[in-house]
Amino acid sequence: MTQELIGKDRRVIIFGTKGYLYQLAILTLVCGQCGNPAAHTLRKRVTKFTLFFVPLFPVSTKYATQCTFCGAEQKVTGEQAEQLQAQALSGGQGGQQPYGQPQQPYQS
Repeated sequence: MTQELIGKDRRVIIFGTKGYLYQLAILTLVCGQCGNPAAHTLRKRVTKFTLFFVPLFPVSTKYATQCTFCGAEQKVTGEQAEQLQAQALSGGQGGQQPYGQPQQPYQS
């Protein structure tokens, strides 16, 4: 069997995923967990397929808000995230300027 492998061409394909975390906006909302009116960060989490460590296309996109007072995280839909981001842009409920720069990517 070892003689059969000698001289055979062996190829390796390296693939996987990589996660990115973007902070889209900071809003003042009432927390569903602690009940405090506190700043909440609106975050977008994108997981991309990688081939030879090069990110190619997104395979998953999730949105969530996180209370800065107690740390509770609440999942939101893409539509809700767009509404919250528009609310932050218009300055509704004490929203601050949105942040579009990605934070340090998390590794999944």
